[in-house]
Amino acid sequence: MIKNGFAMAVALLALTFKVGAWDYEGHHMVNELALASLPKDFGGFKLTPAIKQRIEYLSGEPDRWRNVPDMGLRHVNGPDHYFDLEDVKLCGLTPETLLPLRYDFVAAIALARAAHPERFPAIDPAKDSDHTRELDGFLPWAIAEYYGKLKSDFASLKAFRQYGGTPEEIANAQADCIYVMGVMGHYIGDGSQPLHTTRHFNGWAGGNPHGYTVSPTFHGWIDGGYLRKTGGLDFDTLVTKIRPAEKIAGADSPDGMFRSAVNYLVEQNKFVEPLYQMDKDGRLSGEGETGMAGRAFLEGQIVKAGQMLGNIWLTVWLEAPPDKYLQTQLQQRAIKAVKPGETD
Repeated sequence: MIKNGFAMAVALLALTFKVGAWDYEGHHMVNELALASLPKDFGGFKLTPAIKQRIEYLSGEPDRWRNVPDMGLRHVNGPDHYFDLEDVKLCGLTPETLLPLRYDFVAAIALARAAHPERFPAIDPAKDSDHTRELDGFLPWAIAEYYGKLKSDFASLKAFRQYGGTPEEIANAQADCIYVMGVMGHYIGDGSQPLHTTRHFNGWAGGNPHGYTVSPTFHGWIDGGYLRKTGGLDFDTLVTKIRPAEKIAGADSPDGMFRSAVNYLVEQNKFVEPLYQMDKDGRLSGEGETGMAGRAFLEGQIVKAGQMLGNIWLTVWLEAPPDKYLQTQLQQRAIKAVKPGETD
């Protein structure tokens, strides 16, 4: 029974790791590299091996959410993993004019579809059970929203430390920071995989004058199949390319992180066609010297994600504002704890 249970667990893990941008190994590596970029005093708590392992494991959490059939979860989770930049123009928008609030963007899509239905390709209801095919994806909004969540968690942690939180409260606030750090890393990793920024996400879609692959296995091959075939990822090699994390300029403005996320995705989108060309040229086959040529590019994308993630984590920690409400509550609690006739 135990042996069968272990075998089943391994099978389920294997299934989990096959889903989404970069396989589990790639997402794990992104978080691992980001951790290596942080200063020793980051967060005010020691990044122990156990904490690092937790953050790295959580890099796969959003893909694990895909492994259940619940339609509500599929509906809200799926679009957070991608953003089809080419389709923004169908809504009369550009990357520079994108609306920083998620539901304002949804409204813009709905209005554009109602006013100009001829611009948009028909949707096959049989392939739209989760009702997401009308959407362009929400990856930059997901990144900005997780930035806000992590900022809130660090604000709480700072308040508990400064104004007399109990050891249990401090530990729980720290655990919140660790959880959001780990999960948000997934979306930064998604953004570094160029196929998560394009309508050509799994084989070239539509007109194809250059004869790029239309294989429905192309996405999975880039996510991990090619890297596994050519030897996997090596942390000791990639970490040499990581710089100390730096604060992201302008992130403290109201939509600063959203704009940074959009710019990050725009840069990765520039590699969509070169990636298809590499495949066409045989540089992503994993066969012979030519077939190994694609490794450097894919490794570079993972390093880029690790660097971006480390920069975001550092920026959050530095920018987390005072949690004035929690600060007041803790101060009032301290006053009540002082018995009559006693002084602090």
